[in-house]
Amino acid sequence: MIGRLTAMAAMGLLLAACEAKPPPAPASVAPPPKTPAQTAAYEATPSPTLEAVRRRGRVTCGVHPGLPGFAMRDARGIWRGFDVDVCRAVAAAVFGDAERVRFVPIDGSDRFRELRAERIDILSRNTSLTLSRDAGLGLTFPATTYYDGQGFLVARALGVASAEELGGARVCVQAGTASETNLADFFRARGLDYQPVLAKSEEDARRLYESDGCDVFSADISGLAASRSLLSNPNGHVILPNVISKEPLGPVVRQDDPAWADIVAWTVHAIVLAEELGLSSRTVEQARETATDPETRRLLGVEGNLGELLGVRRDWAYQVIRQVGAYHEIFRRDLGADSALKLERGLNALWTAPKPGLMYAPPVR
Repeated sequence: MIGRLTAMAAMGLLLAACEAKPPPAPASVAPPPKTPAQTAAYEATPSPTLEAVRRRGRVTCGVHPGLPGFAMRDARGIWRGFDVDVCRAVAAAVFGDAERVRFVPIDGSDRFRELRAERIDILSRNTSLTLSRDAGLGLTFPATTYYDGQGFLVARALGVASAEELGGARVCVQAGTASETNLADFFRARGLDYQPVLAKSEEDARRLYESDGCDVFSADISGLAASRSLLSNPNGHVILPNVISKEPLGPVVRQDDPAWADIVAWTVHAIVLAEELGLSSRTVEQARETATDPETRRLLGVEGNLGELLGVRRDWAYQVIRQVGAYHEIFRRDLGADSALKLERGLNALWTAPKPGLMYAPPVR
């Protein structure tokens, strides 16, 4: 009897255990999907330089004292040139007026000191980006406007076909520049002797070269083309095919104001993108009324207000293109077919050109 009762009790406990199921675990609740507003919050970053420029009523721009094609006063005393137009474009972006800029001629040896001392807002003076300059001077290079390289100018009568034939030559070069270092590296790597003739400026180097103070003049190829245009017989001199360095040229600003660097960078990007989109100073007004392409509409301020993020007006890029031009217009009048230099686009062609170059603008969105 006792055994039967024990068995029945055990069976009851077993049935109770089977019926007492544990409560189900609460279902995990998936987080709600992020909306665009939650993904990123976009807002303008204050720029002390922009505030100072607006109080002053103009952009102060350091330029070359006189380099044809890049920065030079014309017969009426008006500054003209590629680097000059970059400054005018920034003024158009900031003020809606490309003329609200003051140009300060600066020697090569003083250019970085003047910028760091805040006596200029932008240095736009055929200046190459290098690691030591970018990381060691408290400066930043917002965008490349011209891809260049160092070369050699010689008299055509010498019959020199290559820089490899310049062993023992007297070579004029500006002292204290990247060109001086590049020159030494070129000859050292090839075991060639040469005699450097150091000049204080490009103008001095050109005068020495023209007066037979040296056999060869070495500088950025764009600078050599500019100097050749000033010689008494430009056709009597040839730029050798050798390119011995990479020289990405562009405006320079102080590193302590990234928002100002953004304004300068996107001004450059705007003129490049304008060429990509088929815009020009002559067509941009009509495009503003008729464009259906979203990127064109954003660039011109018809759709959205991206200028607000830069601290400038909605139509900032429209004013830049209308008053200064797209990249191809600026290049053509200052350096290309309509200039004394007659330089080919080369590496400075668009990335989409039949002969692709390196000019490429990030998307405006």
